[in-house]
Amino acid sequence: MSNDTAADSSSHGDREARRRWKDDRTTFQRVYDVMTGVTEPASASEVADRAACSPDGARNALTQLAELGIVDRRGSRPAEYRRNESYFEWKRVETLADDHTAAALRERLDDLLAEDADLQESFGVPDPDAVSVAPVEGGDHAAVHDRLESLSRWRTVRHDIELLQRAVSRAQARGRDETDLGASA
Repeated sequence: MSNDTAADSSSHGDREARRRWKDDRTTFQRVYDVMTGVTEPASASEVADRAACSPDGARNALTQLAELGIVDRRGSRPAEYRRNESYFEWKRVETLADDHTAAALRERLDDLLAEDADLQESFGVPDPDAVSVAPVEGGDHAAVHDRLESLSRWRTVRHDIELLQRAVSRAQARGRDETDLGASA
């Protein structure tokens, strides 16, 4: 198959998937889907374009999502919206607590705490924000890439540690400890 044929096939598949998405989801659901990925403020018209709906339909759904705390609204003419990071973190914690026992979450937390300790030792500082960029500048490209990748991983580890600590607390509060292994990971 030529590249042009493959591109046409891929484009047709994308259009078909978008048509099914539009047909199978309500305006509210499509706006929600779009807003899960909106990290920079967007107007109702911009959201409407992405959600394949009218600006009024998007505005109504965005108003409901803002009332639920799923999106943040700022300004008024035009109002702009973006995903509420706190809501999505809360949702992630709740999902972890629902899907895993406190013991399983603690086990994963212990692994991340050990990785965090290794990264602290590797970088020679207690926190990823304390890492100096200056030593990186003189290194070769591969060394710079590896260091920045490790630093990014460390920030992810720290974020995941925080989420898992909260999830352990939620699982314990729900009584999902060692005795409830039926739905553990």
